[in-house]
Amino acid sequence: MLPSLLRRLPGASLASLMLIPASGFAEELNSANTAWIMTSTALVLFMTVPGLSLFYGGLVRSKNVLSVLMQCFAITCGASLLWLLCGYSLAFGDGGSLNLWIGSFDHVLFANIGETSLSGDIPESVFALFQMTFAIITPALIVGAFAERARFSTMMVFSMLWLLLVYVPITHWVWGGGWLGQMGLLDFAGGTVVHITAGVAALVAAIVIGPRKGFGAQAMPPHNMTMAVMGAGMLWVGWFGFNGGSALAANGDAGMAMLVTHISAAAGSLSWMMMEWLRHGKPSVLGIVTGMVAGLGTITPASGFVGPGGALLIGFSAGIVCYFATQAIKQKFKIDDSLDVFPVHGVGGIIGTLLAAVFASDQLGAFSGQGYAEGMTMGSQLGVQAIGVAATFMYTAVITYILLKVLDALMGLRVSDDEETEGLDIVLHDERGYDL
Repeated sequence: MLPSLLRRLPGASLASLMLIPASGFAEELNSANTAWIMTSTALVLFMTVPGLSLFYGGLVRSKNVLSVLMQCFAITCGASLLWLLCGYSLAFGDGGSLNLWIGSFDHVLFANIGETSLSGDIPESVFALFQMTFAIITPALIVGAFAERARFSTMMVFSMLWLLLVYVPITHWVWGGGWLGQMGLLDFAGGTVVHITAGVAALVAAIVIGPRKGFGAQAMPPHNMTMAVMGAGMLWVGWFGFNGGSALAANGDAGMAMLVTHISAAAGSLSWMMMEWLRHGKPSVLGIVTGMVAGLGTITPASGFVGPGGALLIGFSAGIVCYFATQAIKQKFKIDDSLDVFPVHGVGGIIGTLLAAVFASDQLGAFSGQGYAEGMTMGSQLGVQAIGVAATFMYTAVITYILLKVLDALMGLRVSDDEETEGLDIVLHDERGYDL
């Protein structure tokens, strides 16, 4: 009864239930569930360091490889401490009269979280740590938009403020008992919370900070595709913890989430490869791994609500739509989103969030349409999903724009033209990625 009930709940409601004290939800700790979420936590952290770090590092030019690795590593550390300080409390605490919008300060520095504190039937410390890894990777994704030209100091301040002012409130809206969760938004593992927020912020950042020197006039190919493929493979493996762990239990929901995650990644890879082959005559390694990331990002919000057939179509659509979005952003609109964060993660997150309403299923069948929030039809669920997408998009865009403009005035967003030509590794860190 309980697993089937949770299956029909949106991610926010599920997270809210997991925060009910142990006496109201579970009588004792479940060792199997605890072990699985601890494993998932390690997998999600593995996605950022080293997965995303190597993926992004391989895609930039050799003179900037260390700067990207440094940014991902530093964000991992900074986001962890900010989550400890107040991020978790504001995202998942009970905000009382303000709970529709934000949490509380009850768990500042993880206060009131001890060895025996439970969140559902797992330790609350484990739940808080698992959510910390999501808070780490989301701002790290944005790095790809302004790679090779941003000041490290400004990037760090922006990332921490963005985490507090954008990621934390939206996490509460969706997963912490806020207004989107109460509406019945289906977001199992972060279509809105992670991918749309990171993608939209990346788009705004790319526009505000401006293109790299020589963008559109000279080729800027990845300097090490071997490194990029290695990082992409780590992302694929880590995503099993990202989506499977979001079930917050070692059960059939987690197993199905992992299955559909893998199917979507494979379908996205091949559909992107197919588009390149048809349009350019040859498939590229960069294309197939980017299609994989598109398939993974797009299935994320729907991974707890769809079956294998839905995952196949979602992944296949992701590869094609995100491919054309990438072409449009750089060629038509001339926006230098350096590593395609918005067309892959932002567009993918939007598609996946909407398609969760179309292919929702609580059984092994392909398109049974039984996984909506209670009382929802496909039409009403699609409306809720659209509201979630629009609210996340607009809020993220406005706050990100304001943050960037203020920081540009106070600190400056980008290095000088000469420093950009020399490369950020030497200019900002006095080191080289390669000394041959």
